[in-house]
Amino acid sequence: MDRETYRRLYDRLATADDVAEVAKTEGRDPELLFVIHTHRVTRDATRRFYVVKRQVPRLATQWRHGRTILDMATEWKFPPVLMGQILLQELGVPRKKVWQTFLHPESAPDARIRKEVEELLAHDTIYSPAGMDRQRERGVLGESRLYAWLEKHGIGYRTEKDLRGKYAKTPDALLDQPIMFYGQKITWIESKGNFGDDVELKRNLKRQLGPYTEIFGEGAVVYWFGYIDGAESPPGILLWDGETLEGLTPVPPDHPGEPPADPPSPGPVRRFGHGRAPSAPRSAPGGPVDATPP
Repeated sequence: MDRETYRRLYDRLATADDVAEVAKTEGRDPELLFVIHTHRVTRDATRRFYVVKRQVPRLATQWRHGRTILDMATEWKFPPVLMGQILLQELGVPRKKVWQTFLHPESAPDARIRKEVEELLAHDTIYSPAGMDRQRERGVLGESRLYAWLEKHGIGYRTEKDLRGKYAKTPDALLDQPIMFYGQKITWIESKGNFGDDVELKRNLKRQLGPYTEIFGEGAVVYWFGYIDGAESPPGILLWDGETLEGLTPVPPDHPGEPPADPPSPGPVRRFGHGRAPSAPRSAPGGPVDATPP
């Protein structure tokens, strides 16, 4: 996706309702649009978190006078569950109890808080437990597609679970034997159930992909929802989208016919930059209580 198109979509996807509208008018994949919407919401929440938090004592007073948390979240254009999390703590609800209340509203300290928490959950498609489940499901589906492709081609691999405790960082698939792609040896593949815009690419390079090359050698990352055109990666990391990966026929490093006689048309090898990543928000929260930005 070119940057102009991505920026236009990013700017239009302010709310969950916008996702449905853009999917209808432009005929685009709703899940891709929801991923882009998630980027926008989480980054904006991170950028403005402390701005909103400074208002919490005043907002708590308004709540005591009858104003709802959802109304405040709407006014401040802030994720409802995240607003509820920080406000309930201001109201004296213990941190662990806040998380428990969002998981099980029936455990809320009183009837009013329970009612409001249920409203917040219904209006938050990202920071709610249901929203986090949706994000996890995308990740699991991407890994399943990667493993299905490896097994289809008889490529042995070990998963992150298999490697746990053996290395400081582990990719989703460490190949038992390398494969080749246009002259580059691939020893590991990472799966991302996400869209790779510039922020995500730089963030993932810093936190994950760079260390993988240091530990395991050359590898690849697949963004199942695509990535921004013109992205560049450092030597040793190939950048694929889902269509490119699933269209590949891998060969071993010593295969005399490498590259394949009938390769797909992946376009130029994508590489993303060497620069340090800026401070970036989490692409999904670890839970309402743990959603405070770094």
